[in-house]
Amino acid sequence: MRLSTDYLNRHSEALMLLEMVPMDRTVLVELQAWRAVSYSEHFKASSLRCAAEAHEAYRRLGPREVAGFDALCAAMDRLVLTATALLDEMPDSEDPALIVDVACLSLRRLIARAAAFINANGQGDAAHIDPGAIQAEVDELISG
Repeated sequence: MRLSTDYLNRHSEALMLLEMVPMDRTVLVELQAWRAVSYSEHFKASSLRCAAEAHEAYRRLGPREVAGFDALCAAMDRLVLTATALLDEMPDSEDPALIVDVACLSLRRLIARAAAFINANGQGDAAHIDPGAIQAEVDELISG
């Protein structure tokens, strides 16, 4: 049984929308409609052939791996939602590029970490995700 990167398409879509905001602020409406969904919820609702296997592979992960991966996914969700809120509050006269650049850089890094975890099937070095370090990274981004 294998985990599936299909889940990361949700975050990749949000990344693409964020990248479009400086060129077209109306994309913000689509970002505001974006909703966070857990890995488990994603595959429970999925019609993909591998959905049941991907969900079962997740259920078989150890508690430490689940906690780390869930924290990583929650960090990606918070990053998307926080960037969206900041962009929504920004006056039209201001350039959104700085917020978009910082958020996109961080989101790309988090997606890469999640992809490494999934591609390693939650095993080995990729399985050791430190939730505290991830939260500190996101907090630094949001405050800075």
